[in-house]
Amino acid sequence: MSDSPDIFAAGGVEAPIAPAPSEAQPYRVLARKYRPSSFAELIGQDAMVQTLGNAIKRDRLAHAFLMTGVRGVGKTSTARLIAKALNCIGEDGQGGPTIDPCGKCEPCRSIAEGSFIDVIEMDAASHTGVDDVREIIEAVRYSSVSARYKIYIIDEVHMLSKNAFNALLKTLEEPPAHVKFIFATTEVNKVPITVLSRCQRFDLKRIKAEQLSTHFGNIVEKEGVQAEQEALDLIAQAAEGSVRDGLSILDQAIAHADMEGGGDVKASQIREMLGLSDRSAVRRLFGLLLEADSKALLDAIDEQYRVGVEPLSLMNGLLSLCHQVTLYKVGRANDPTLSDEAKAQLSGWSENLSYPVLHRLWQLLLKGFEEVQQAHMPREACDMALLRVLCAADMPDPGELAKMLQQGTAPAAPPPVEAAPITPTVAVHEAPPAPVADVPSQTAQPLPVEASVEEQVPEQQSPSNNLPQDFQGVIDIVGGVSPVLESILIADMRIISYSAPIIEYQSARPIAPSDLKKITDALKDATGTVWTIQEGQGEAKPSISEQAQLDKDAATQAILDTPLVKAAFEAFPDAELLENDAEQAAAQSRPESRSSQA
Repeated sequence: MSDSPDIFAAGGVEAPIAPAPSEAQPYRVLARKYRPSSFAELIGQDAMVQTLGNAIKRDRLAHAFLMTGVRGVGKTSTARLIAKALNCIGEDGQGGPTIDPCGKCEPCRSIAEGSFIDVIEMDAASHTGVDDVREIIEAVRYSSVSARYKIYIIDEVHMLSKNAFNALLKTLEEPPAHVKFIFATTEVNKVPITVLSRCQRFDLKRIKAEQLSTHFGNIVEKEGVQAEQEALDLIAQAAEGSVRDGLSILDQAIAHADMEGGGDVKASQIREMLGLSDRSAVRRLFGLLLEADSKALLDAIDEQYRVGVEPLSLMNGLLSLCHQVTLYKVGRANDPTLSDEAKAQLSGWSENLSYPVLHRLWQLLLKGFEEVQQAHMPREACDMALLRVLCAADMPDPGELAKMLQQGTAPAAPPPVEAAPITPTVAVHEAPPAPVADVPSQTAQPLPVEASVEEQVPEQQSPSNNLPQDFQGVIDIVGGVSPVLESILIADMRIISYSAPIIEYQSARPIAPSDLKKITDALKDATGTVWTIQEGQGEAKPSISEQAQLDKDAATQAILDTPLVKAAFEAFPDAELLENDAEQAAAQSRPESRSSQA
């Protein structure tokens, strides 16, 4: 039986009002909900907006635009805004291109919804082939259906294949007047230079943390959510200049907020959510490095490893902390994510540590990071790298060490080396007893130890006897391994000092660090000694190649100075002395001299 309104009318009863079906509106994340709908809402890109505005006012619009920058700074949003600006017709339908599109006309609304037929968006990551580009080339010949311009927005354009780029070049250089291309990419270095030269390029910058914090404050106000300013600063810092990343974190923070506490976004919750509280463990580890407490240091590393912190992440945290302390030292500290306790700790370290110590810490930690990154046993490599940093904590800087050596007050060897059991036992057995009896008891032990070491380990110094006596010997060794490396030694090195196994030089041309390493490795394999080849300051001799050229020029000048050649040039001013002629003249002069002596 049907429940039609006629049944109720026949009985004289008013039909009930049927409830309207509830339409469930899906939740839109903040990054989509607050996507800028006009250039006025686009933050942090003022230079680009001004350039586009002036180009529209002066009718100097490029036929192709390229938007580049890190993720989430507004590349795709800017492309859509340009499409709006070029196709806006105003509320009265009579408007032209404008930097302030109305947002109410049919083109503006359709472009915002992504349904405008004359604005074609393509994802190059999923349309990489030449066939996809061929479709665009065929379609650009036809004019737009209802808009002023037909606009092609190609996102992640660097993903196009080489053939696809080549197919697009001619159309991109001379497109029809009704077509505009807008490209967006995060890796502009992968876009061919032939494409870049045909586009007007805009580099979208990272958004400053202060602007992001203000922007997030306006959004939480619109969302009816209370948030602490420190919490917004933490989110802005974690976003690293990306609006989309920051809005995603803010979305998560609002969901993470304690409902019983009123749903406020608090800084303590943000630190817990982002894992910023783990920085205290890294600061504790850094303090143990400075205190040179090896046992506590290893225990702290074990504790971090047990809770799941990777050794490489631990080294990265220590590097970041060393950088922060250095920034505090120069007065550039501005990290809102740090607590007051952490700021006080960093400030104390910056006052107590000198610049040389901080730079040495950075170099040791950076070297340790590389070792852990490449090691087959990262856990053990992390231990050894941090223990090396710990042992170097008490070492004087190179300047102080040089002064000590000049004054004869160099620091004594570390106690662990003196207490090594192997050397004293050899000395006691091998040293003759007579000198021990004649010398006072306080000096009896060191003397035989030194003498015995020299007598017992002569083979440790034997490699120095085999070292080349001059730089030509080095060239001979390296030349037997690689002619390329030999040419570097001959042509590019001007020797300042040579004292095997140390070579100090100035470069005639830049020498790659990898080539220097190959040279030192070849010398080490040949001599059994670690070589040091370093660039220095001071007076340097010409390179072997330069010296050969100087000798050759001198020989040529000697020929030119002979009376016969001078007379020839006076008789024939336009004559030239060719290289072969010089060699022949030098060769002929030698037998003549021998005959004259005979």
